[in-house]
Amino acid sequence: MDLNSSLYSILGIGGAFAKKLEKLEIFTLKDLIYHFPFRYDDFSKQTSALDAQIGEKVTLMGEVWSIKNVYTRFGKVLTQAIFNDGSSPITLTWFNQSWLTKQINSGDRLQVSGKIKKYKNKLSIVAPVWEKIASFDVSSYSTSDVSIQSLHTGRLVPVYPETFGLTSKWIRTKISRILPMFVDSIKDPLPDDVKNKMLTLNEALLKIHFPENWEDIDKARERLGFDELFFIQLFTQKIRRQWKNKRLVSPLKINMGKLKELVESLPFKLTSAQDKVLREIMDDLEQASPMNRLLQGEVGSGKTVVAAIISYLVFLNNLKVLYMAPTEILAFQHFDTFQRLLQPFGVEVGIYTGSRKYTKGKGRNVKGKDEKLHPDIIIGTHALLSEKLLAGDVGLVIIDEQQRFGVEQRSILRSKAKVPHFLTMTATPIPRTVALTLYGDLDLSIIYEMPKGRKLVKTFVVPSKKRADAYKFIEKKVMMGDQVYIITPLIEPSETLTTVKAAKEEFERLSKKVFVNLKLGLLHGRLKSKEKEEVLNKFKSKDLDILVSTSVVEVGVDVPNATIMVIEGAERFGLAQLHQLRGRVGRGEKESFALLFPGIEEPSLVSRLKNLEKNFNGLELAELDLKVRGSGEIFGTKQSGRFNLKIASLTDLPTLEKAKEAAHSVLQVDPTLDKYPLLKAQLADNQAAIMPD
Repeated sequence: MDLNSSLYSILGIGGAFAKKLEKLEIFTLKDLIYHFPFRYDDFSKQTSALDAQIGEKVTLMGEVWSIKNVYTRFGKVLTQAIFNDGSSPITLTWFNQSWLTKQINSGDRLQVSGKIKKYKNKLSIVAPVWEKIASFDVSSYSTSDVSIQSLHTGRLVPVYPETFGLTSKWIRTKISRILPMFVDSIKDPLPDDVKNKMLTLNEALLKIHFPENWEDIDKARERLGFDELFFIQLFTQKIRRQWKNKRLVSPLKINMGKLKELVESLPFKLTSAQDKVLREIMDDLEQASPMNRLLQGEVGSGKTVVAAIISYLVFLNNLKVLYMAPTEILAFQHFDTFQRLLQPFGVEVGIYTGSRKYTKGKGRNVKGKDEKLHPDIIIGTHALLSEKLLAGDVGLVIIDEQQRFGVEQRSILRSKAKVPHFLTMTATPIPRTVALTLYGDLDLSIIYEMPKGRKLVKTFVVPSKKRADAYKFIEKKVMMGDQVYIITPLIEPSETLTTVKAAKEEFERLSKKVFVNLKLGLLHGRLKSKEKEEVLNKFKSKDLDILVSTSVVEVGVDVPNATIMVIEGAERFGLAQLHQLRGRVGRGEKESFALLFPGIEEPSLVSRLKNLEKNFNGLELAELDLKVRGSGEIFGTKQSGRFNLKIASLTDLPTLEKAKEAAHSVLQVDPTLDKYPLLKAQLADNQAAIMPD
């Protein structure tokens, strides 16, 4: 048995618990050891019941005098025990844990931890943590006696991410048995000069799970957090070096005259930010090594136009372009845009999605197996990864909303060309520190300004008492010819999230009870492609007044006549995602509005949402979300980007810089890592966790 052993084979875990652990993404012994606490309960203060202060967290040692289950008139079960620590009787109460009467008996000696309360003049602890201890004489017990070894009480007690049927107490118990057995066999991969004065890996793992004091926790988090950021930097810098060392058959030639013709044909003037980004990309295209660049810009900032211009330059070099979008909605929209901009210049644009495949070209022969003709630019979805698609001489691969695609998918698309230039784009506002960490293998370009004339979307957080007024306002605007999006977090109602609105249910309610005289449509991710396209076309052609949808409209939907964005359960979205959603309105000449309806009106949640009323800068909002809610919120639920961070913080700039410098130093000495076999093996082992598909 080793660290890679499946949990199904471990005595005391077995099939039932192993399945539950899988919900926490714990599959092996190593995964369990690396399942870190997210906080600690301080039960280190050992005292007596009489000396304890009301409201204080304490640990008491004593004897159970009696224990029984009490059934309330509402059908709930209270388990109550009378406990004496030698100074005073105290009532212990647990809710809905009737099985405790089989585990705890009168006369048992316990150590219990919890918050002391007073109820009807009697001392009590509600839902205490407990564990049995060896027999002792209550009359001779002293609070200074700390010789008894405890796991769940009387110390800094780790609290873990849990799932139904798996408590922190259970997880704590298993780790306490497994970690000591294997900790000495875990080899520390960091070279001594990188590790410096930090804890060894073995020490850090022991102290993160079973600290003796807060200093232990700080030191353990320092080491384990550094490891996460270091391996990310090592991974991205290694890829960057490999990519830069590749050589193109020949650099592209930029035809400035043709470029000027295309730019002057556009129905608008490029912003200075677009000009700057174009220069950066053209510099890449003229180099002997392939471009590998991330283009970041808010919804409506003009990324698609930049992509079209660059695609034209590649076309002028007799090479083809593959453009992959995350949804069919977005793919069709880009197809229309590219056709409108580039067809007048002799560029043929094709579409390749699950529902529509137009790849038969009329122009030049393709050097492929079957010598078929193909369009100059093929825009599509995941379907572009199909082995059936032979695109010929591909000179540029573009991926839109890159964090929505896995590593393997990006690799397959890259493999359709010998050495392609690679441009990835995102409308997700990513703080610069995060971008440089998560995308250290890419050069970064940012379109930091919006086109002239783009109006700010007036944004309001709407309390429930003003909902009726908001509906009247919406109806009035629709009667004036405007259109509306109403966004919900879920498609269907949830049994556990009863306060969260769902698209299907909200569509029915609004249609029958609120906007009975208006035409409503429903859009969500489970609809078939043709159904989605049909609904969107109706909305675009003004056959629908209101579109009730999930956040599927976050990317790809462009309806200039839509002026109101309503977001239900707004507190469930990150600020950056809310900013993206409101970017779907305000795209025409009319005044536009975003109405945020919180599902839970807690002051802290409402205060966070209020930032959108006065801040219209996506990057600043993303920075704020990073500080308030963490890196996972930048990309929304389960889209924390390309890396899983358990300990490290992307706001910890000193550690980020330290990890970056350390990775650079190691690769300077040995780019192949052959001189660091433990480091090389750990990097290979960590790769799936560093950049999951």
